[in-house]
Amino acid sequence: MIERYTLPAMGKIWSIENEWRTILSVELAACDAMAELGEIPVDAAKNIRAKANFTVERIKEIEKVTDHDIIAFLTNVAEYVGDDSKYIHKGLTSSDVKDTAICLMMKQAADIILDDLKKFREVLRRRAVEFKHTPCIGRTHGIHAEPMTFGLKLALWSAEIERDIERVEHAKKIVSVGKLSGAVGTYSNINPKIEELVCAKLGLEPAKLATQVIQRDRHAEYVTTLAIVASTLEKIATEIRNLQRTDIREAEEYFQPGQKGSSAMPHKRNPINCERVAGMARLVRGNAIAAMEDITLWHERDISHSSVERVILPDATINVDYCTQKLTKIVDKLLVYPEAMLHNMNRTGGLIFSQRIMLAIVSKGVLREDAYKWVQRNAMKRWLEGEDFKTNVERDEDIRKYLSAEEIENCFDYKFFLRNVDMIFERFGL
Repeated sequence: MIERYTLPAMGKIWSIENEWRTILSVELAACDAMAELGEIPVDAAKNIRAKANFTVERIKEIEKVTDHDIIAFLTNVAEYVGDDSKYIHKGLTSSDVKDTAICLMMKQAADIILDDLKKFREVLRRRAVEFKHTPCIGRTHGIHAEPMTFGLKLALWSAEIERDIERVEHAKKIVSVGKLSGAVGTYSNINPKIEELVCAKLGLEPAKLATQVIQRDRHAEYVTTLAIVASTLEKIATEIRNLQRTDIREAEEYFQPGQKGSSAMPHKRNPINCERVAGMARLVRGNAIAAMEDITLWHERDISHSSVERVILPDATINVDYCTQKLTKIVDKLLVYPEAMLHNMNRTGGLIFSQRIMLAIVSKGVLREDAYKWVQRNAMKRWLEGEDFKTNVERDEDIRKYLSAEEIENCFDYKFFLRNVDMIFERFGL
């Protein structure tokens, strides 16, 4: 069954009510600034702030006639304010207030996502320490390579989340701008000082230069950053999905009492939450493409970006917020099976020690090409004929010329591969 999910904090940011409320805050800040600069009466600004209000229903009703949302909004606000409403939106254009409001909303959404990512990072670090010395097989191309630890996987993920935090912080800075510079950005009918005062009050920086709109490369960087975050989440979810496969089963999502995995097969324990995260990441990457398409507008502005952003900005931020919290819970309660990891590490009958044997031979002065050939021929016998790798290495005449039985035995110790794990964890302060 599809989970009906809303995050109150993020959902509130992108609600129609809050969008208009944020636009109103920009208008009110502009009136306050104009009053401060003596451009409108102080009493008028106070009256506007005291009375200004709207209802979404009334805005929609007016918009049916005006076919212009900002004019409908201003008309509705004027109904509350009265005569002093003539000072509202003075010298401004629609995008002055709407673009500034959207940037403020993106900034707020970024704060929520940053909080999510920091909490996820701490869960990853905690569980990395828990499994710091838990041996498991490292896989390349899906094939057993050499031993590592499960803690290293978790530490690796925490490092990537750390980079995602830095990316989101930068993207937040890029969109934390405002613009109140008029129809084509020339401040033709508004004092530039008003923009400075409004942005300072809202916690934004004035854009150095805008046309009628704040340039959409900023929005594209923001959404593309969210797409990278979503891809990180998918990467982690996909690894967990792989580890949950029946023929591996080294880790799996927590399966709560009463949970059902299949309508047909009572035995099923499926990685449905990780699959959900992986699927939703595709949506965010699609949003990033749409955001980049929005960069190109006709001359100083057209409206082709507006309808796109009404979809992709709420969708991308809510998606990443949801998926980060979902994956945090998955990793927090992840079921881990060290015995299965050890069993799987031994499934290839010692093939994972092939490089150690080769390098031991090379250390005796043998050409690498020859050592590789000698070890590989014994490895292939294990792959193709099921013969015991270690036994064949011990019997190989070429290898026995250079390595004693004791030296060969020493090569088959997985702990050798893990001798630098503590050093790696020190880099994380763990």
